[in-house]
Amino acid sequence: MTSSLDDLPLRDDLRGLTPYGAPQAPLPIALNVNENTHPVPDAVASDILDDIAVALRDVNRYPDREFTALREGFAQYLGHGLDASQIWAGNGSNEVLQHILQAFAGPGRTVFGFAPTYSMYPLLAQGTGARWVAGERQPDYTITPEEAVAQIEQVDPDVVLLCSPNNPTGTPLGLDVIEAVYAAARGVVVVDEAYHEFAPHDAPSALTLLEGRPRLAVSRTMSKAFAFAGARVGYLAADPAFIDALRLVRLPYHLSALTQAAAVAALRNSDVMLGMVEEIVAQRDRITATLEALGYTPHESWSNFVLFGGVSDPKATWQRLYEQGVLVRDVGIPGHLRVTAGTEAETTAFLDALASIESAS
Repeated sequence: MTSSLDDLPLRDDLRGLTPYGAPQAPLPIALNVNENTHPVPDAVASDILDDIAVALRDVNRYPDREFTALREGFAQYLGHGLDASQIWAGNGSNEVLQHILQAFAGPGRTVFGFAPTYSMYPLLAQGTGARWVAGERQPDYTITPEEAVAQIEQVDPDVVLLCSPNNPTGTPLGLDVIEAVYAAARGVVVVDEAYHEFAPHDAPSALTLLEGRPRLAVSRTMSKAFAFAGARVGYLAADPAFIDALRLVRLPYHLSALTQAAAVAALRNSDVMLGMVEEIVAQRDRITATLEALGYTPHESWSNFVLFGGVSDPKATWQRLYEQGVLVRDVGIPGHLRVTAGTEAETTAFLDALASIESAS
């Protein structure tokens, strides 16, 4: 006999919800989930495999619960005078964010972010029993310090999530906004810098603000710039006391020995791994310029994707691209679609397919 969710004693606040998930379709050009579409270079892959082979010899034992070598690697990679005591990591930045909400949000508490933003934020909040409150942005998706402070003071959240650059819009976020939000907030402030490596080289990171701000955390991921989406490794930097709070909620041995080995090896090859970032940025800028030429309205992006408006019928355009073997993302913003910057060939395939559909409205 087959049961349904309705037959189970599910939490009331989860009834009627659907799981998170972007379409996964076997199309030749998949540009819908902001992956790095460049494969890991062969030499680096061989180095990673060597380290995994060594880790396998002791896989009968539990891994290093404190993932010490990996935290030291992240501290060295990030710089800014950080050390391992200020680093945390998890199975993707989503798990890192979940740890934060488990420790600082939960039932009776509020999580706040400026919408539109990363679609997992409200889901993570709900999963931990917290209330999600969506703030507002300017029509061009920017945020001013004054407006941010006014909204923070009105909501008084326990956790503020700031996506910088923002997903799904690609919008940069000034450090002045982060400083103002931190000063106005009572709770913790998390700056999600998942796409920071794609920002201009002179763009300052929120890591520069950590000193003297124990309620501030800056999260990163290896999924994007490091082409490591399938390995599931995210991390953050914060005050050591903040890290101690996350230890209270993490599952024991949550990072496998194989994950730790792979990530340490990838970090050791960071120069090679990040060599593809410049090409991705070039394709992103090419997409922006071509979209403008086609009559669409691309938004400024400091990420590896472009959100563009002027799409008269996003669902129809999405379907027409799909039929030509190109998968992009309808993020639910009226008149808009989002596309990841892929390889030169993938980018060409997308632009050619879009141009063949019809001119923008």
